[in-house]
Amino acid sequence: MKLSGCNVGFGITGSFCTFDKIKTQIKVLKDEGANVIPVYSYNAYNLDNRFTEAAKFVKDIHDITNTEDIHSIQQAEPVGPKGLFDIMIIAPCTGNTAAKLCNGIVDTPVLMAAKAHMRNERPLVISISTNDALGINFKSIGNLMVMKNIFFVPFGQDDYVKKPNSMVADVTKIVDTLEAALEGKQLQPVII
Repeated sequence: MKLSGCNVGFGITGSFCTFDKIKTQIKVLKDEGANVIPVYSYNAYNLDNRFTEAAKFVKDIHDITNTEDIHSIQQAEPVGPKGLFDIMIIAPCTGNTAAKLCNGIVDTPVLMAAKAHMRNERPLVISISTNDALGINFKSIGNLMVMKNIFFVPFGQDDYVKKPNSMVADVTKIVDTLEAALEGKQLQPVII
């Protein structure tokens, strides 16, 4: 129960196919005693998709966390000055979000929250989910891996035959990764 009482910012971006798994892991975090504050990208908060309706997904997360979410840049900006999170995770973290993060682009609530959180030198955990991890996003992932206070949920290829560039984090390792990151350590092996 290392996460008991811990304030966890949980950034959710638009890898819609992972949303059910993410809901399960948010429940696990709550069971561990963490205070989970959802932070949504505009797409995750607003776009209906073939996996879920946006409003239903947001309501489901609210029912699990019982906390107010962050879904605008204005709401995300105080994350740093007020020190709202002990740790933040972006799960799922799309290739688009990873690329913007490593280049300092802040145009979504998740990216603003991450930037604001990182200014306090607190850990940021990435749970990658992208079809282009071994393609166009490989450079972004590599750049993030060597940045101070950034840690990764262990990840690997999810379908090397049909989608050879695709990699997805093992979300069942989120709790272990958060606990390690709070101690300044990367959970190993990071590539599975």
